[in-house]
Amino acid sequence: MKKIGAIILSTVLTAVLASGCGNNNTENSSSSANGGNAAGGTIKIGADLELTGGQASFGDSASKGAKLAVQQINEAGGILGKQLELVVADNASKSEEATQAAQKLITNDKVVTIIGASTSTNTLGIVPVATEKKIPLVAVGATNPKVTVDERSGDVNEWVFRAAFIDPFQGQVMANFATNNLSAKTAVIYTDTSSDYSKGLQKFFEETFKANGGEVLSQESYQQKDSDFKAVLTRIKEANPDVIYLPGYYEEVGKIVKQAREMGITVPFLGGDGWDSPQLAEIAGAAALENTYMSNHYSPEDTATEVTSFVEAYKAANGGAVPDGMAALGYDALKLVADAITRAGEADPAKIKEALAATKDLQLATGKITLNETHDPVKAAVVLKFVNGVQTFEAKVNP
Repeated sequence: MKKIGAIILSTVLTAVLASGCGNNNTENSSSSANGGNAAGGTIKIGADLELTGGQASFGDSASKGAKLAVQQINEAGGILGKQLELVVADNASKSEEATQAAQKLITNDKVVTIIGASTSTNTLGIVPVATEKKIPLVAVGATNPKVTVDERSGDVNEWVFRAAFIDPFQGQVMANFATNNLSAKTAVIYTDTSSDYSKGLQKFFEETFKANGGEVLSQESYQQKDSDFKAVLTRIKEANPDVIYLPGYYEEVGKIVKQAREMGITVPFLGGDGWDSPQLAEIAGAAALENTYMSNHYSPEDTATEVTSFVEAYKAANGGAVPDGMAALGYDALKLVADAITRAGEADPAKIKEALAATKDLQLATGKITLNETHDPVKAAVVLKFVNGVQTFEAKVNP
């Protein structure tokens, strides 16, 4: 009987303890699920970024920019009486991983909004998740129009916004620069067919260059992770264009430019913000990058107050490193979200979404931003020239 009594007592105690643990877990889940709206909570913001893989330089820079913004906001007292908490997930530079990272951030980490990714293809992997879960997404570096507007229906993606200007503007900027600044009459376009970003830039550069009276002699293609480009470069050399438009990411771009110069191709190479990485000069070599130009979202050489203050703060937080364009976009994406939460009055995803859509004349590191009817920012672009392997300010182009 004593043994039976002991067993019963033990069972009762175990049930009570289990019940207590279950209640604690429910409270924690409830507190997290509202993004920290409970007293003393934090406001959780997710970052779905490329920390490893082929675009890891982009994600690393964007993460550092976003962390700086969070640090500044928290040091100033936070938002709505709460501190911001940035939860960073690595998408490994893959679209399918970006999808899984978004699901984790929303379901497990209970974020109220997400920033990311750094590339169009990876961001497109997040869009369906953000839309289904009704969580606002602010793309950091995605420039393809499909990110904010559904390609098939033409409808605006209600829950998706971005900090970067879009490919039509970027492609037009470089086509006009080729015509007006470099007096180019002919061009070859060398596109990464595995990248939505690259294909988008190719389309809009071609349209504008032809409208300017230019001739596209040929269109060549490669894919990410290719390493030997000599066969295609031989054809390009024989075509003898005035310029070569190379809308790709820094890893392949560096190899292409290096091999082209080794083969005696000396004409200007033009590209987009996908070139923007310190690793480009390491891969291509400073000498090979002479006579090359890229469009970007800002220049650290810009003397505007908002730029100089951002550059100084970033350098102080990152051992003197100069912030690249992706760092500025990560910073701006976080500031866009913070501003929206402040105007929304609470960390509620639906209200944050409405506040984001109403963003107007917000001064950020990359300029004064107004989000238009398709949730894309209206702001200026810059053209940068490589001198001794370093980006130098060449021109600023308004929308």
